[in-house]
Amino acid sequence: MLKISVVVPTYNRLETLRVVIPSLLAQDLPPESYEIIVADSNSNDGTAEYLAEVARAAPRVRHLPGAYSGRAMARNAGIAAARGAIVLFTDSDIIASPDLLARHLEHHREPRAQAVVGMEVQVESYLDYVRKRDDPRLRKPLHGTAPKRLSWLYFLTGNASVRRTDLERVGGFDESFTGYGHEDLELGYRLQQAGVRIVYEPRAVNYHWQATPYREQARKMELAGRSTVRFYRKHPHFIVKARLGMTPLSLGLHGVLARVPRAVEWLERLGEHNGLARTIAYQYHYLNGVKAALNGK
Repeated sequence: MLKISVVVPTYNRLETLRVVIPSLLAQDLPPESYEIIVADSNSNDGTAEYLAEVARAAPRVRHLPGAYSGRAMARNAGIAAARGAIVLFTDSDIIASPDLLARHLEHHREPRAQAVVGMEVQVESYLDYVRKRDDPRLRKPLHGTAPKRLSWLYFLTGNASVRRTDLERVGGFDESFTGYGHEDLELGYRLQQAGVRIVYEPRAVNYHWQATPYREQARKMELAGRSTVRFYRKHPHFIVKARLGMTPLSLGLHGVLARVPRAVEWLERLGEHNGLARTIAYQYHYLNGVKAALNGK
């Protein structure tokens, strides 16, 4: 009996899909108990041909192409097509551990409404993935190695599962989030408001294969800042503003730094090589996006 549907949004990520899909097919569950739905924003890199080839041997892999406006719309299409009672969200650059789905399903045997967030390990290359897969001491998980409750701020859909009925009850993802970031946090906020508790399962491990260049990540942070304003305007509560770092103090400090262009240039140069400077620079770009959105730019 089909128990869980895995929803994978993608666009032109064939290189990593060739590793991600086999990892999902290698789960330690009976093949008939899960399906893999790839919600593809009409990729043109051979994704359709690859998935058709895979599906001939593994019909539980379903290709769902469409003109999706973003990851929110793609994931909603996956939810609508899902046949399992549980929906697990991951991405096309995230490699699953063999027991990923089983670990999620353990929690959903409880009658209580809950969302499960697993451990997401960052890896820079396939070799880095192999090292961290084989030696847990090399992993640096965001939430540590002990189970715990999480807030909506950590409902990250690279490794998260929810009952389909709960997703439908709160209306799924908000498709107005078409840029980068926060469509998952905003859904987590609504789930939590609706009484769905969010729990962390450190044994549900996957590996995020992403080596984003500094400049590209800085641009993503500006887009995330814009998404923060959209989030706050939809849910104008102090806790949202505070948790997302859109406070008078942070905006004031950003203004001070912005008035010293040479300091910003120095920070940008240093950020390409120094971890602390990179963190500060990303926060600067994030607040650039927040201020631009607040000013209607």
